[in-house]
Amino acid sequence: MKNRPAYAIDSVDHALVLAQMLRHEGQLRVSEAAERLGVSPSTAHRLLAMLVYRDFAERSDDRRYFPGRMLRPAPVTEAPLAVLRRVAGPHLRALTDRVGETSNLVVVVGTETRFVMTTECTRPLRVGDRMGQTLPAHLTAGGQALLAAVPPAELASLYETSADVDLRRLRRELALVRKRGFAINDQRTETGVTAVSLPIPNAAARPEAAITLAMPTARFNRTQLPDWITHLASTATQIKADLTT
Repeated sequence: MKNRPAYAIDSVDHALVLAQMLRHEGQLRVSEAAERLGVSPSTAHRLLAMLVYRDFAERSDDRRYFPGRMLRPAPVTEAPLAVLRRVAGPHLRALTDRVGETSNLVVVVGTETRFVMTTECTRPLRVGDRMGQTLPAHLTAGGQALLAAVPPAELASLYETSADVDLRRLRRELALVRKRGFAINDQRTETGVTAVSLPIPNAAARPEAAITLAMPTARFNRTQLPDWITHLASTATQIKADLTT
């Protein structure tokens, strides 16, 4: 697990978190930045001003902040992700509170899983914030939950020339995900971390996002798996309902 550095510099961390928000959500106001970081509006304003100075942000006439030229090259679908994050946020927080483990909202871009939101639990030993990180989709729980709905021809086009992926094995793993209705990542991407994931259903046959519960492997107990799946499924259904209203 990735732990917070012992001598972390909060101002640097806050500035980087703001840059991640801008990159993935497209715009911010000072009041929103302050609330999300848990700092005063004046502190949030100074942090955003420094991002503007270094070209990581731009400020509009109506005092909104947008990604600057240092962030724009990244491929981001801004508006849909912003809506998804806003709608899913309260449900992820409720899920984490109920289960007592860290939850994530993820999407797949190409062959990568992108973490677009994390709600950390408060337990001393926990999986930390993954927002903004990317991992190989074929290895992550959220990635497999979404790849399981990808048509066979498209899956082949993504992986048939990859030297790092055994396509036949991946197909077998995804068939199991489809049969069970959920995916598990047992330390494939990080030693000591296990995750369980379900896709968020939508009107189309192919979901666009998934939610995960991530926990220290020492706390992963298969006898609790049915309860975790029930909580994940309920949360995914609630997010779907709010997205369609």
